[in-house]
Amino acid sequence: MSMLTRPAVRAALAAAAAIPLVAAGLATQASGAQRTPAATANPSSGPTTGLLPRGKFTIESTIKIDLDNQLLRLPLHRGEFQGETYWYILTDASEQGPAEALGLNFAPKLANAAIGCPACVQDVTLTAAADNVFGEGTLHFEGVPDFSPTRSLVPGPTGFPPASAAPGAVGDANYSPFVRVAGSTTVYNAPIVAVGDGPFDVRHHTDTAERVLAVHPAAAATGPGQFHGASVDLLFIRGFDSGQPIIYLSTESDDPATAVLERATFAPVLSGTPFVGGDDFLGSVRERIFPFVNGQTGAKNKQAQGLAHLILDGHAAEEARLTNRALINALRRGGDSLNIQGDFPTLEQNRRRAAYSPLWEAQFGEWTAKAVRLGLNKRQTDEFQILNLARTRPDLLTAPGGKPYGSMKVLINCPVIAFLDKEPRRDLVKPRPGSQVDFPGAYLR
Repeated sequence: MSMLTRPAVRAALAAAAAIPLVAAGLATQASGAQRTPAATANPSSGPTTGLLPRGKFTIESTIKIDLDNQLLRLPLHRGEFQGETYWYILTDASEQGPAEALGLNFAPKLANAAIGCPACVQDVTLTAAADNVFGEGTLHFEGVPDFSPTRSLVPGPTGFPPASAAPGAVGDANYSPFVRVAGSTTVYNAPIVAVGDGPFDVRHHTDTAERVLAVHPAAAATGPGQFHGASVDLLFIRGFDSGQPIIYLSTESDDPATAVLERATFAPVLSGTPFVGGDDFLGSVRERIFPFVNGQTGAKNKQAQGLAHLILDGHAAEEARLTNRALINALRRGGDSLNIQGDFPTLEQNRRRAAYSPLWEAQFGEWTAKAVRLGLNKRQTDEFQILNLARTRPDLLTAPGGKPYGSMKVLINCPVIAFLDKEPRRDLVKPRPGSQVDFPGAYLR
């Protein structure tokens, strides 16, 4: 299977294979020009042991985040499709009241998800038993994923792009993780992560999403006046935002090979969400994420980053399970691709917080041979540093295949979960005029 389904993206990413395996960096500009701000030296991907304090969670309903096992535990909710049980999680809501009431991320842009694409948001119904004393209702879905395919990933000669890749979960034509309950205007991010009534296959994931490490059924009531909920343990991802290490989930992608790398469900309907390159403009549901295709590699390399690093050092071809300690430990110590996200729920500017969305549009970056040769390929942690570099130094950073930097039309549902060290508050640098940022400096003054 080819790396990406879209011809332009496929060709561009294939060209990246010829570039030596090195990752990002900032540089001094040519003689007489301004100095580009330097990246933080050896930026850490965060702590690796213990339980993360609850004060660092962005999703307050999160039960725990276990750094020793690279997992987070979320409440698990029951749904139904054609008489079969499906289990889902809740991570984001488009309206503040429901987000606060349920302990979710507030993501206003989700309200735009169905613009021009009614199928991009499932209209679901909610029912509850007539004798329900205390407990949630059951969602009735219009579309669901199939977890029965076998995920496969064969590394390429330099890791990325892979020689072949096939997703382990595929959504049907009606499956979107974004749902709206009949009678309500709120759009929720509700990825389905398991099917059936258990016990669940968390070894080969034939009835669960690829990131499911354990399913904990609700404890049986032993008397009146009790409530016990089900929960699920999920393998999280490390990344960066505004110079700080963060963690997030990856649950769906509209591209099959990206779904493999992300251990996510291939959900093609997401391609119709508004709109390509939309970022924070009117009507967009998308936000930007910044992966590097040819970052430095090496399990102990503090500058390692990118998709080649993920494949070669992050055990990306292996099954995710708690007993695979080599995989768990590699990811704990920075073996993820360490992507950089844009807007985040804790940023100090109201506009930036409100621009957060779990639906991330990838802007793949490729470091040029010149950047590698000059040793300017260091780990990146901040959106505006990357965008400034793409604007001022196209001799160092481009899209794959030397194309102009920008959207590559690949989407990933990546709800943020927490920050690992300091709260992301502001970017490390300000955007430069002409960079791909909608701010006052982009307009004639």
